[in-house]
Amino acid sequence: MSAGSGAASATSSGSGTTPTAPSVTTGTTPSTTTTTTTTTTPSGTTATTPPTTGTTPPTTGTTPPSTTTTTTTTTTTVPPTTTTTTTTVPATKKPTATKPTGTLPAQDTAYWLDDSTGAVYSFGGAPNYGSMAGHHLDKPIVGMAAAPTGKGYWEVASDGGVFAFGSARYYGSEGGRKLVSPVVGMAAAPTGHGYWLVAADGRVFTFGSAHNYGSEGGKKLVAPIVGIAPTRTGHGYWLVAADGGVFSFGNARFHGSVGGHVLADPVTGMAAMPTGSGYWLVTTNGAVYRFGGAASRYYGSLANQHQSQRVVGIATLYDGKGYWLTGAGGEVTAFGTAVYWGSTREHIRGRIAGIATGIGDGDPGPPSFQSGSYGYDVSQYQCKGRFPASPHQIGIVEIAGWSYGAVNPCLAQEVTWAAGGLNLYTLVSYGTSTTPEPGCVGNAAAPVSIACDYGYGAAITAYEEARSVIGTRVDVPWWLDVEQIGFSKLSPSTAASRSVVVGAYDALRYTENINTVGFYFSLSDWNNIVGDYNPSAPLFPAWWTGPTPAFKCVDARAFALSQHDRLPAGPIQLLQYTDSVNRQPFDGDYAC
Repeated sequence: MSAGSGAASATSSGSGTTPTAPSVTTGTTPSTTTTTTTTTTPSGTTATTPPTTGTTPPTTGTTPPSTTTTTTTTTTTVPPTTTTTTTTVPATKKPTATKPTGTLPAQDTAYWLDDSTGAVYSFGGAPNYGSMAGHHLDKPIVGMAAAPTGKGYWEVASDGGVFAFGSARYYGSEGGRKLVSPVVGMAAAPTGHGYWLVAADGRVFTFGSAHNYGSEGGKKLVAPIVGIAPTRTGHGYWLVAADGGVFSFGNARFHGSVGGHVLADPVTGMAAMPTGSGYWLVTTNGAVYRFGGAASRYYGSLANQHQSQRVVGIATLYDGKGYWLTGAGGEVTAFGTAVYWGSTREHIRGRIAGIATGIGDGDPGPPSFQSGSYGYDVSQYQCKGRFPASPHQIGIVEIAGWSYGAVNPCLAQEVTWAAGGLNLYTLVSYGTSTTPEPGCVGNAAAPVSIACDYGYGAAITAYEEARSVIGTRVDVPWWLDVEQIGFSKLSPSTAASRSVVVGAYDALRYTENINTVGFYFSLSDWNNIVGDYNPSAPLFPAWWTGPTPAFKCVDARAFALSQHDRLPAGPIQLLQYTDSVNRQPFDGDYAC
C-alpha cells in the first residue's frame, strides 16, 4: 500500500394488525436502592461501574388505545406505597483526548450500544458512564434508552431491572417481581424524569414522570411486542410487534403498520420521528419500513445485503435526518446524515441488545487506534527484507496485491510482527464476473452488477485465503486499498469502478461479518476512481508531502478539495504520512 499525495501503488427478550399498506424500500444506500460511585472507562470498553438500581411497584388500570382494537386491558403505574431514596453519584467524565479538530465532519451526535451482559460500547466521543458488565445479573440485558440530554442512559433487563448511569436517574423498576412476560424494551420520557418499560405481552410499566396511556396487556396478540417509542411531548407512545403491528396510545397517532402483511423477517424495533409525526420500523434482515412523516425520510436499508448478523435496533439523529442500524454482533451501519463512528470489535461476550443516540465530540470509538499512535503498513515487498523495528502501535498487513491475486507469501510472519496492532488490507482491482453475488442486483450504490459481483467474489476470496493462513486473526479491521493502479485503463467508468468497491465492501462487512471495513486511497484520487461514492466508513488517506502527521489529519479534507477531490463522510482514522520512515523503505502510518 503506497499511495502518496498523488501517486498510487500496490463493541430477555417482548401486534397490531390493522393492515395498512406500508411504505417500504428494501434497497441499500448503506433498577433495593444503592448509593455508589461511578467510574468511567475508555470509550468503547466495558465499564464495570455499580449502577443505581432498585425495585418500585407499579399498579394496574385501564386506558383504551387509539388503534383499531376495541377492547383494552392495560397496565398503569401510580406512585408506590413504599418510600425509597435513590442517590446516584455522578460519574466522573473521562477527560477527552486532544484530537485535531477538523478531522471529522461537523457532527455532535454519537451513539451507544449495549449487550446482553450489560457491557456498554461508546462511539463518536459519547462518554462511557458505566455499565453492568462484570456485575451479577439475574436476567440478561435486553435494551437501553438514552437520557434526553444525551449525557446518560438506562439499561433494562428482561426481569424488569433498571440500571441508571450518567445523568440518567433511577425512578424504579420491576426487578424482583414476577412478570407474566419478559420485558423487551424501554423508552425515556422526554423530560428525562421517568421511563416506560414494555413486556412481550404488551403490558406497559411506568416510572417517574412517565404516565400510562394504555397497553395491550391481557389481549391476544398475533405476535409478541418487541419495542416502544414515545411521542415528542411524552403524552403518548407506540408499541410495535414482531409481525409489524403498531399500537398507538395517548396522543400518539396511528400512521400505519405492516401488521397483517407477510414479512420475510420479523420486526425487531422502531424509532419515532423527532417531531412525532411518524416512525420507522426495522426487521432482522435490515429492511426499513416508514410511516407518516417518516415516509419521506427513507435513507436506506440493509434488506438487499446477505448478512450474517440479524439487525436488532435502530436509532435516529436528533433532527431525524438519518439513522443507524445495529446488528446482534455489534456491526453498525449509518444512513442519511448519520455518521458512522465505528462498530464493536468482531468478537464480544454478549449479543447486542440496543442502540441509543447520545452527544459526543466526534472521537471515533474502538477499534480505532489511540490518537497519536504510530506504525507501519507492510506487504509482500517486505518479505525478502527486514520488517520495521519496534516499538510500533499500528501494524497493517497486506493480504493480496490484486483482486483474486496470490496471497502475500509472508502473511503469517507479518501478522506475527504486527502483534496487537494488527489490521489487514487488500488491494481492489477492476474486473467483471458472471457469477451473481448477494446484494449486487438492484443495488443503487453499485449500478454495474457484474462489476459488483467481481468485487464481492474477490473480497470473499481474499478473506478465505487469509483465514487459511492466520485463522481467527483474520477477524480484525480491514482496509480496501483503492488506487489508480487497480482501475486506470481497466475500468470503463467511475460507476463500474465504484461497483467493484461496493461489492468488496459489502462482502467483508455483511457476509464475512467484519464490523470495521474502511478505505485506503490517495487524497487526490478518490473521485477520479469511484466518482461521488460517499460511504460512511473509516478513512485512511495517503498524504506524503506537508508538515506533521497531526497537522495532516486536520487539513486532509481541505487539501483534498484543493486537488478537486471531495472525501467521503466517514471519519479519518488513519493517515499514511510517508513512504520513507527514517529513510527506510517503509510506509509510515499515524492515528488521527
